[in-house]
Amino acid sequence: MPAKILIADDELNIRKVLAATLRREGYEVLTAKDGLEAIELLKGGQVQVVVTDMKMPTLGGLDVLRHVHEQYPRTPVIIITAHGTVDTAVEALKNGAFDYITKPFEQAELMRCIGKAVKTESLAARDVVADGPDPERYRMIGQSRSMQAIYEVIDKVAATPSTVLITGESGTGKELIAAALHYKSARRAKPFIKINCAAIPRELMESELFGHERGAFTGAVNSKPGRFELADGGTLFLDEIGEIPVEMQVKLLRSIQENEFERVGGMHTIHVDVRLVVATNRDLAKLVEEGKFREDLFYRLNVVPIRLPPLRERKEDIPLLVEHFLAKYNARLSRQVKGIQPAALSAVLNHRWPGNIRELENVIERALLFCTGEEIQPAELPPELLSERPAAVPATAAPAAGGAPVGAPAVAAAPPAEDSSMKDIVKQATAELEKDLILKALAETQGNVTQAAKKLKISRKSLQNKMKEFGLRDGERDAE
Repeated sequence: MPAKILIADDELNIRKVLAATLRREGYEVLTAKDGLEAIELLKGGQVQVVVTDMKMPTLGGLDVLRHVHEQYPRTPVIIITAHGTVDTAVEALKNGAFDYITKPFEQAELMRCIGKAVKTESLAARDVVADGPDPERYRMIGQSRSMQAIYEVIDKVAATPSTVLITGESGTGKELIAAALHYKSARRAKPFIKINCAAIPRELMESELFGHERGAFTGAVNSKPGRFELADGGTLFLDEIGEIPVEMQVKLLRSIQENEFERVGGMHTIHVDVRLVVATNRDLAKLVEEGKFREDLFYRLNVVPIRLPPLRERKEDIPLLVEHFLAKYNARLSRQVKGIQPAALSAVLNHRWPGNIRELENVIERALLFCTGEEIQPAELPPELLSERPAAVPATAAPAAGGAPVGAPAVAAAPPAEDSSMKDIVKQATAELEKDLILKALAETQGNVTQAAKKLKISRKSLQNKMKEFGLRDGERDAE
């Protein structure tokens, strides 16, 4: 399916030329003569990229940018500006614009910029996570033990200038962690500049990071600041850091260590004060072993590591996310779905979610679209969720200390009653997850309660109480 581009410009000829050029490149194009019409067109369907003139009647480019940033935060906005308003365009970049192009511009330059924006949007769509309602928890949803531990790390390091390395699978919320670190810090009033390294062509990486002077290379018709320069005084978030070419890594290392750099084609050294946050879904240590990532850069980035767990490791947060997405898409799609049936929620809880929160969001949006009653039914979920069965604890995993003898068949937990509340379902799912984790820890320690407690990072007394609650106390043994 071709990417959809929205062009907003009050000059008819520019709209026609750009639309024709983009259609030849295979894009679907919408055009608007001013900001008001652009905002109306955004309501009609998923737009991948917005290209808007800075100066237009009724609503200008900055108004369009603010609207898109609030209502469609994943959609990149490219600003077209006259040479005399470059300072305003740079300010727009600091406030969330993807890039700007100065008139008169070369079509090739604009096409490259749009291509980068489309790729960035597709990567953001893959990695997006929910915006939670609680600002004290950094717009993230999750009360699981692993998420609580992450909140504690954010509290401790947000106010420091230390570099943070965020790791985790696609869709786990790495950008939200970066934003939390920025807005919790004293830099919150300064720019929060983001760049997805996977979306930038290798030959343009240096220019994107450090900027360029006019005439530095073919197509550089004007001087332009890079992301480091734009982030001065604030935070620079480099997503997909593992995709930076090896030849660029030494320049990045120097800029981090010295807080200075030169633009491409420039002679003047620029000094900045930037707090760096980076993220990746790749194993950087393995890339170092393979010679694809510099070891000195890895250690310079890995000052404060934060690992975001995949959704399958914090299933107790799923009901909260489901509730959030129901509210979000009821409002967006003008629906009145009040909840999800216990059997349907049980199927959702049992799924492994390889696409993490993005996959969950898509499933809930789709289910809400097909829902014919007040609650989502199992039949309204994707078939792959219904075909899965709860994973039974293997008989060999239950130690002799467990309530069931070794070799006894595992008994699946009873499904929630049809009239169970969401609170009851969450409580049951949490209990089942706790029991599975305890059984696994006991199996790995041959029933040694003290060692199992250490594995679970809880006190021995707490583990004993949980074992009593789940009927796992018979035959327990302790360290000799």
